[in-house]
This record gives sequence, structure tokens and C-alpha cells, in this order.
Amino acid sequence: QVRLVESGGGLVQTGDSLKVSCAGSGSSFVGYSMAWFRQAPGNEREFLGATNYGGLGRYYADSVKGRFTVDRDNDENILYLQMNDLKPEDKAIYYCAARYGSYGRSWTYYNIWGQGIQVTVSS
Repeated sequence: QVRLVESGGGLVQTGDSLKVSCAGSGSSFVGYSMAWFRQAPGNEREFLGATNYGGLGRYYADSVKGRFTVDRDNDENILYLQMNDLKPEDKAIYYCAARYGSYGRSWTYYNIWGQGIQVTVSS
């Protein structure tokens, strides 16, 4: 089973870009749909974007479409989230998630999670 570890978070300013990564170990990403979520205090875990198990499809939440990009490298077992034009409301803990098979937009669909990484955007 895949194990996931996020990296690359931190403090940025409004309008900056940031790329976070999710490294997998224990198994190849092949066959897994991979997704990014975030959770701010008091809020539910929010879907941001995903790639399906084939690795070609990309799916995004309307709230981040055009600003965030999800990509994956099956050879290196890394999932990326490129975030552009960051806003203070993007401050949250960001999680990567995996599920063997088709993707979904609900956090309940995924059974493998990273530990999360903090992203803070100052105004």
C-alpha cells in the first residue's frame, strides 16, 4: 500500500506561487487516483484537484480552477500541487490522498492520506 508524505509548504505573501509535493513509498502510484485537499480551522476538508488512476485526467474544484494545477510523476512516485496567485483565504493544511481505482471529490472516498502540511498566506 502507498504511504504519502507532503513537503514544500510554508509562509508566502499574497500573489506568490508555491509548489507542494507528495512523495509516495511502499507501492507505485500506478493504478491509484491521487488528490489534493485542504482544511482550514472550523471548515470541512475541501477538494482541490485530482488525477485519475490512468494519470491523464485532471479534475479541479471551481474555487481553484485556473490558479492550481495538479500533476503526477508515476516514475518518481510524486504528486504535485502548483498554486499560483495565492490569497489569504488559501491558508490551510494541505493533504494529499490516494485511492486505488477511480477518483472522487469527497474526502470520504480516499483511504490513504499524508500527514498534511501547513500553507500560510500573509496579506
